[in-house]
Formats: sequence, structure tokens, C-alpha cells
Amino acid sequence: MKILLTGGKGFFCSRLAEYYKDQYEFIITDKEELDITDEAAVYRCVEENKPDIIIHAGAVAVTDFCNQHPEVAHRINVDAAVTMGRAAKKAGAKMVFISSEQVFNGNRNPGPFTEEDEAVPNTVYGENKLEAEGLLKEILDELWIVRFTWMFGLPEKGKNMSNGILWETMTKLMRQEQIVASKREFRGMTYVYEMIENFPKLFEAPYGTYHLGSVNNESRYEIVKAIIEELGLGDCLEQVLAEDTVKYLDSNRDVRLDTSKAESCGMHWSETREALKKCLSDYRIRL
Repeated sequence: MKILLTGGKGFFCSRLAEYYKDQYEFIITDKEELDITDEAAVYRCVEENKPDIIIHAGAVAVTDFCNQHPEVAHRINVDAAVTMGRAAKKAGAKMVFISSEQVFNGNRNPGPFTEEDEAVPNTVYGENKLEAEGLLKEILDELWIVRFTWMFGLPEKGKNMSNGILWETMTKLMRQEQIVASKREFRGMTYVYEMIENFPKLFEAPYGTYHLGSVNNESRYEIVKAIIEELGLGDCLEQVLAEDTVKYLDSNRDVRLDTSKAESCGMHWSETREALKKCLSDYRIRL
């Protein structure tokens, strides 16, 4: 199977391509290889490579940047996704569109949210993702929309890193900075390699929208506390961890996803606390 990746050098796709390099033929593109906002270049790339599946992960996901530059964000996150969808349709390729839990960022009702729940984004990035989802549904029948939970992992040679909960916590510990975390923020946090291990099962699932990632019913504060303890630094908790008493005072931030639909298709993830233990064990890390 030939798979075209956009955002192919990003945190998720770079690890996906390496993990399955002997199973799939990957065409890896990022901004250096393909300007996804250039319609002619997109059509040419898809036509020349003739992929079976396009995984469209190319996006600008920095919330503050998107809020400050909404026109740029729309061009990259929405218009480029539509172009890619039309190119896939023309070439007869299937498509996976990487969306986000942040489509629920403005919901006042608590999660976990199912795929059928109304999404109420309150950031430009979340609005972009939800708009692109709807437009792609109008273009493609052979489409999987996947909303990821927040992923974490650790640095690897030659691969980009994202600021997930684990590396963020470890970085602040190494810098001897105090960590401030909210007891009113709830979200799934998924070990990137558990996401990768499950991903091929998506290709066997019916087309549609899926929530992917770990279940987690603990607050951000509780998860950070668990990381510090797993690293063997529990005796230092009072010195390094403080509750955030500023954010989410009016209402909880809850963007947890109900992943039972994906589970019914054979996908499975550890709960966040267990996934953290697995990641640390895989890298043999204990301070």
C-alpha cells in the first residue's frame, strides 16, 4: 500500500513512517517538499505519486498563532485540506484527515464526547478543524476523520518533538522550574506509539469520524503529579508542583473523547496513567 503523508516530518507522522517503513510505501512530504496551499502543486504531487491513501496531517496547530493570524490559519488548515480532498477524489485515493479534540474546546457540557456530540470550538484552530471536517465530507466518500487526543512521547534522533505532558514536565524539572497545573482541566493524553500501533486498524474500519486515544478521568494536576512520582521524585512534590489557581475558574476545561467507537473496531489504548508508565519503561527512564 502506498501512503502519502502531509506534515510527514511532524511528531506523529515521522514516527508512523519509521515504524511501518517495511509494511507500507510512504511518500513523505512536509513544507519543504510540498506547499499544501499551492493547488497546482498538490494536484501534481497526488497525480505523480498515485497513493492509495493520503494521510493529511499538514496544519498549523499553534493556538495563539492561529488566533492572531486567522487568514493564514484558514488558508493552511481549511483551504489546503479541501484542495487535498479534491486531489484525492480525482486520483481515486482514500483519505485520513487528522483533526483534534480541540473542536470541543468551547463546550460547556462535560466530556467524554462521542463522535455524534455537537462540537463547539472557541479557538481559530478548533474552528478550522471543524470546518474542514464538514467540507471534506461533502467531497469524499472514502474518508476517515480522526480526532486525536493530546499525544506525548520523548525525543528521538532525527524526529521532531512536540510539547506533550511528559516532556513538558520533564523539561521543567530539568530546568528546576516550578510546574503549575490545573485541577480543573481534563483531557485524554496518549502515548504516541500506542496511537501508531493502533493506526492500521483504522484502514479496516468503516469510513467516518473516529475519536482516537487514551481514556483519562484525572485532572492535568493529577497526571503531572503521577509523572513526578514515576520519576522517583515524589519527595519533591511540594517544591516542584503547584495548583493553577487562575485558569478555568468559571468552568472546567473538559475535552475528553469517548473512544468506544474505535474500540469496537479493534483499537485499544491504555488509560493515560498506564500509558505514561509504558512510555517511561520503553525508554528506561527513572531519575
